[in-house]
Amino acid sequence: MPLQVSDYSWQQTETAVFISVPLRGVCGRDADVFCTENYLKTMRAAKPRLGMTLLFSPYIKKKQRYGRPCLCQVIEEEERKKIEDMKENERIKATKELEAWKEHQRKAEEQKRIQRKEKLHHQEKQIEEGKKLKHKSLTRNSASRNLATKGGNSEDIFFEKLKDDSIPAPRSVGSIKINFTPRVFPTALRESQVAEEEEWLHKQAEARRVMNTDIPELCDLKEEEKNPDWLKDKGNKLFATENYLAAINAYNLAIRLNNKIPLLYLNRAACHLKLKNLHKAIEDSSKALELLTPPVADNANARMKAHVRRGTAFCQLELYVEGLQDYEAALKIDPSNKIVQNDAEKIRNIIQGTELKC
Repeated sequence: MPLQVSDYSWQQTETAVFISVPLRGVCGRDADVFCTENYLKTMRAAKPRLGMTLLFSPYIKKKQRYGRPCLCQVIEEEERKKIEDMKENERIKATKELEAWKEHQRKAEEQKRIQRKEKLHHQEKQIEEGKKLKHKSLTRNSASRNLATKGGNSEDIFFEKLKDDSIPAPRSVGSIKINFTPRVFPTALRESQVAEEEEWLHKQAEARRVMNTDIPELCDLKEEEKNPDWLKDKGNKLFATENYLAAINAYNLAIRLNNKIPLLYLNRAACHLKLKNLHKAIEDSSKALELLTPPVADNANARMKAHVRRGTAFCQLELYVEGLQDYEAALKIDPSNKIVQNDAEKIRNIIQGTELKC
């Protein structure tokens, strides 16, 4: 009669599983062990024969002693076989899908080839029909011309009259006035700088197309406030009212939108001069001169102003030699400017007086 034991314990290592069953009054020597894939059975060799059967649990995952296989090996084999079967089934399925796709592609190519042949045949048929129709029309026209020649002189006179009526009357005599596009630069031919003038116009056109839209403040501005020319005019009005800081802000935003317009730097330099920001005035004047190239008649006035403003900033910093150089450059552009002449003469007197003191 089998005994039901509930207080057994077990432990397992890397190589073995140990099961401990307490049986009171029974010696554990000379025990027979019988192991199958589903259960483990122990029997006492001596009489009376006492036995015990243990069912395998899935969590026993190592080998027993004496080299007997445990249930985990069987489960692992089954799982491995199942995985291999799944891989094989997936491989077979993928192979079938690939073959089906290749067959579909082959049929599609065959269908396209057939359609191309049919289209080519249809085009050849249309060409043949066109040739036949052309041949028939030529034959019909030649037959009508033969009938017309047999009609007599009266029909010839009629056709000649129609031909004369279809000729238009001659044009009346008159004159055509042509207006040529005026030149932008009123330069004499012997002093022409066509290449430089064209380069300046091209450079200005390119500068007008440059626009920086990656500015966070743009979303808060009106549409006209996003135009550098509108901002320049706004800055000029603020400068006229002696609001120099607001004018600088307007020029700053315009330069952020388009940093290729020289007048923005030139006007901002004037604001810095008023606010005694002399180094910034020199920087803006230099930037304006850098953009006012090549030197042509159209930008002569702006170049003269840039030299005067930079020279004024140098003189206020007591750098009279550098200031005189800018004033002389301005006089080369506009020799008849009396104000620049007088200022240059004053600077020369200051330099001479300083040299005498030295």
